[in-house]
Amino acid sequence: MMMAVQKSVFISAFAVQLQKWPSAYPNLLPMKLDILALASHPDDAEMSCSGTLALHAQMGYRTGIVDFTRGELGTRGTPELRDAEAAEAAKILGLTWRGNLGLPDGFVGTTPDQVIKVIEVLRFAQPEVVLCNAPSDRHPDHGSGAELAIRACFMAGLAKIETHWEGQKQQVWRPKQVFHYIQDQLIKPDFVIDITNHWDTKLASIKAFKSQFYDSSNEGPETYISTPEFWRFLGSRAMEYGHGTGAQYAEGFIKTRQMLVTNLLDLTPKTTLV
Repeated sequence: MMMAVQKSVFISAFAVQLQKWPSAYPNLLPMKLDILALASHPDDAEMSCSGTLALHAQMGYRTGIVDFTRGELGTRGTPELRDAEAAEAAKILGLTWRGNLGLPDGFVGTTPDQVIKVIEVLRFAQPEVVLCNAPSDRHPDHGSGAELAIRACFMAGLAKIETHWEGQKQQVWRPKQVFHYIQDQLIKPDFVIDITNHWDTKLASIKAFKSQFYDSSNEGPETYISTPEFWRFLGSRAMEYGHGTGAQYAEGFIKTRQMLVTNLLDLTPKTTLV
């Protein structure tokens, strides 16, 4: 379903509902993104790759997030509250654009209708690089979200799959690289990105989801991610990925295809300590 752009309104991309955003939120309708994070739930990207998004936004790249679901099965909060929290996190990270497909929480998969929705997003935003969920993780939607992203990224480049935007046929588009970010379960990354200078921004974007994480003023039921220990886990994981590279904090990623390096010196760590 295509929807007309309205001022100060977030378009839940190609889904059924409109969700209001703060009037100060800029650039609601991008024509081209450099980096797009695809996430099964609002806050997946914040926990796993928000430092990387903040880093590249500061460098002048156009960044975005598309959440597949509104997280409506979450123990705490409501879909409407998480919409508002996602909007706040987007501002903190300096995103160019954020969308939500409105897929059913708990049932993310690779059905044709879900794949087509992601293809429409990819052809609309035309990202050079896509970041997606971990290939396997504690929440089943994370692994299935990764599969959905990988399938859509490939199929968005097939000319015989036709999609339309506001009545116009979309051009095919296939991202140049797709990387998995790492979530709850420990996975050895293929590479890490130094987010030391953006650690505070990452934490602020996560804390925007006040309904989901530990907050002494929130009396909601305790969940896996709503304890003080979970904050310590996030810091420990980032320090672990930075350890040995000279970075205080880092985020890890897994490649989905062979990577080309043209200068070996680009791969040298910050530290020579052994």
